[in-house]
Amino acid sequence: CPSLQTRGFPFCELTLRYRTRPRAKPSPLRDVRGRIVLAGAMASSSSSYGAAEAHHGALLSAPDRHRLLASDNTAPYIAEFVGTFMLVLTVGCVALSPGSPTWGGVAIGCALMVMLYATGPISGGNLNPAVSFSLGLIGSLRWVVVVRYCVVQLLAGFAASLALRVMYSPRVPTIGPLTPFTWEYAVLAEVIYTFMLCFVVNNCAASKRNNPRDDPNQFYALAIGFVVIAGGYAVGDISGAAFNPAIALALSTGTHLRWGFAWLIAELLGAVLAAIMFRAVRPEEYNPPEGGAGIDYEPRLHVRCASEFLGAFTLVLTVGLNITMGSPATAFSAGAAMLCLNYSLGNVSGAHFNPAVTLAVVLSGRDKCSPADGAAYVVCQMIGGALAGVLYAQFHAAGPNSGLTFGLKPGPGYGPNAAGVVELFFAFVLAYAVLACATATPPTAWRTRQSFYTALAIGACVTAGGLSAGRVSGGQLNPALTVGVTAANVAHVGWGHPVPPFNLCLILMVWEFTGGLLAAVVFSLTHPDEYKKAPLLSK
Repeated sequence: CPSLQTRGFPFCELTLRYRTRPRAKPSPLRDVRGRIVLAGAMASSSSSYGAAEAHHGALLSAPDRHRLLASDNTAPYIAEFVGTFMLVLTVGCVALSPGSPTWGGVAIGCALMVMLYATGPISGGNLNPAVSFSLGLIGSLRWVVVVRYCVVQLLAGFAASLALRVMYSPRVPTIGPLTPFTWEYAVLAEVIYTFMLCFVVNNCAASKRNNPRDDPNQFYALAIGFVVIAGGYAVGDISGAAFNPAIALALSTGTHLRWGFAWLIAELLGAVLAAIMFRAVRPEEYNPPEGGAGIDYEPRLHVRCASEFLGAFTLVLTVGLNITMGSPATAFSAGAAMLCLNYSLGNVSGAHFNPAVTLAVVLSGRDKCSPADGAAYVVCQMIGGALAGVLYAQFHAAGPNSGLTFGLKPGPGYGPNAAGVVELFFAFVLAYAVLACATATPPTAWRTRQSFYTALAIGACVTAGGLSAGRVSGGQLNPALTVGVTAANVAHVGWGHPVPPFNLCLILMVWEFTGGLLAAVVFSLTHPDEYKKAPLLSK
């Protein structure tokens, strides 16, 4: 065994197991992303597919290896074809079927999630040329596989397009900017949310820290599917929310074909940006620190600040676009955005994206976030929220509701005090959920250190608060969002409307920060075991 280890064979204990059980028939070990990895020279052979190769391994005899290569080498491509076909077919059915489009985004997101869980163990579940391209850029997918996957995915999209023509003739699907937006806004929307989709894939499916060798996560498909829900409601009425060259080209016909290629370029640009940002927030993937980048590794402060900026920016932008476009599912879209970003960046910065949450974590002690780091987080979150507000204000000015003002104000029949109290309670719920689910010590009985429910619980808080408090206070629950809405009203306000007063922004922020403070106090009372070594407010 020592001699084998020096030659790159780390799986000696498996060899001993097979020797002691000679009648046991070895089988390939597939990890959660569908990578078939063989020990030794076969570990990087053409049998390795998926989001990130060579994480797990099983030692197989030579006859078994040859049989595996001969029988399974087409399975990943068939899986990609079937998954992409069903995804494009779902998008077309949502677009062409009569009836209310309210649940269209949920249908597409669920279809993507289901097909990712179904095809992930076989091919990695890319189902999108932009995703495959981004995985190639970060080094998690070999370029020969990227090219093959893209070809198969595009063919599957065209096959789904033919099926839609048969099912819905004479109606045909189309792609392009939706009135009154011009192509610039539609292309920008595709770039932003294709970036978000590829970024979540890179972090949830390809990151080594999110997928330790012996403990891969099971939330990857949930996170990726919810990107489509978040972005679909945010920009569905701007660009059609394709986020996928296979969808864009399949739904572009005749004079609309040029838009398919324009969307293709925009989506590939989003994939490039996702690869760049992935390398920025996960430098340990390429330059491992001394001692390794295990699950307890903490990135440097500037990396964590970049994570907080990006998360707050994307969250506020998603909420703002939903509001100004008159989305029927603003709270659900916001919760979906929070969920997928939390899964992606939770082990980078803690994924606060909310100054009230950061305050709660700092006050809860236990060395989870120092006051200095917390102050840096808050600054980045506020800047991200303000910039997102200015950006979505440009879409507001060009959109169908440009004459309306979406400012901070209590709902009809409610005063500032009622709005503030509601903000306090639901900001408390959100901050308390983060403390209890994301920062508390997990039970020792768990066999995994991957928390499936944490981001789901936090995203659900955003949805619950938005639906419950939206008609009273607007349901911000987040000082960064409050600042973003204020910045948006400075950048653009409806015709004949004055800029909403800034004092309400300050009042709501005080209530929201108070909710974070209350969460820290209640957490110290409900989780006393957390403070046996570090008392509340300890440095």
